[in-house]
Amino acid sequence: MRTSNLFNESITQSWRTSLRTQVTKSELPKMNVETSRFLEKTDAVSVGLDPKKWANVLEAAEQLTQSDKIPALAIQVQRRGLTTGSHVFGRKTISGTEPIDDQSRFLIASLTKPMVAMALLLLAERGQLALNQRVSDIVPEFKGANKRQITLKHILTHTSGLPDMLPNNRELRAANSPLSKFVSETSSTEMVFPCGQNAQYQSMGFALLGPVIENITGMPYASFIQQELFDVLGMTRTALGLRGEDLNDENIAEPRVPHDQVHEEGWNWNSRYWRTFGAPWGGVLSTSQDVSQFCRCMLTLGQTQSGEQLFNPCTIENATSNRLHDFPDIPEPVRRTRGWGYGWRMNWPDHRGSFGDFLGSKVYGHWGATGTLFWLDPETETALVLLSSQPYDRSVSPLVPLSNMISAAFV
Repeated sequence: MRTSNLFNESITQSWRTSLRTQVTKSELPKMNVETSRFLEKTDAVSVGLDPKKWANVLEAAEQLTQSDKIPALAIQVQRRGLTTGSHVFGRKTISGTEPIDDQSRFLIASLTKPMVAMALLLLAERGQLALNQRVSDIVPEFKGANKRQITLKHILTHTSGLPDMLPNNRELRAANSPLSKFVSETSSTEMVFPCGQNAQYQSMGFALLGPVIENITGMPYASFIQQELFDVLGMTRTALGLRGEDLNDENIAEPRVPHDQVHEEGWNWNSRYWRTFGAPWGGVLSTSQDVSQFCRCMLTLGQTQSGEQLFNPCTIENATSNRLHDFPDIPEPVRRTRGWGYGWRMNWPDHRGSFGDFLGSKVYGHWGATGTLFWLDPETETALVLLSSQPYDRSVSPLVPLSNMISAAFV
């Protein structure tokens, strides 16, 4: 059942027919990364890379996969609309030998969060919601002590006080529970701190954005994100949960599952359940080429490959700047060193989860638990996408030294 909107039904219908440019999959321009005006493939020198240093990067990537430190790895860099393309290394499965290719999908885990966040911001731009709206006003089943004050802005900035994972997370996954069950459990679980008082990573906050999008649009959240974001940007190998013909897709780089999930074949990362679940906090499967298309949209302040404006530039600037300064009750050290935008994380140089040691102060991006990383530098119009199948653990990921090598290769 849809909840009441900021606009009445007639205004919403008017927006759909006159204020929004309808783009269907059949109308999208044919995408070719070799010649696309949006992201053009060329040589390393034209991209701005020192050829010797870039060769060292590719050699290091090859060594990481040959030594099995990383089973599979895809790298793509871009600067000012130019890219050397997708460079792939390693194999599809942990036990097999078949190599991946540039169309191999990776489970990108929490790189999903910025994508879901940007889809939500589309709705805000279109006047269908406001970021200071209470989640409970849109999702009535989300209720409980101290939860009524939680807003969409709290969710997007990880200041909601909700937990990262639920105490019974394993049990829910083992039961192949739907998203609605995660939402109801989040409603009843205790908060870590009062909303707006601190910042702490919270995947369960992003779980709520699924029903938020559904109740606002009347569409399944994954369908809305596919139609309004992925399809518009030409991300043809990207999906938030596999559906239809994609269920038979075998061109997937399987992540190496954590030791405690090896025997949990019914619900671990490589299970049919998880691949089809479409978790709003970490369920996207994609390629380095497609993620690079998303990055290009961000770096062009919201443009699509056809030159249309998907987002207003001010939306991009707000989403990718430190929004913790909007919350006066958050401790100053947290605001200064652990910044969050709307779904985007600022680089935290003093943290083991840093995107790299030599990046500019305006860099933003995200990590994914399956071993994925992307960062974007708006000042130099540069982006790096690293997709791997080696999970991120509590130590410094091998992706960080690789990120350092890549940032140092630019001249």
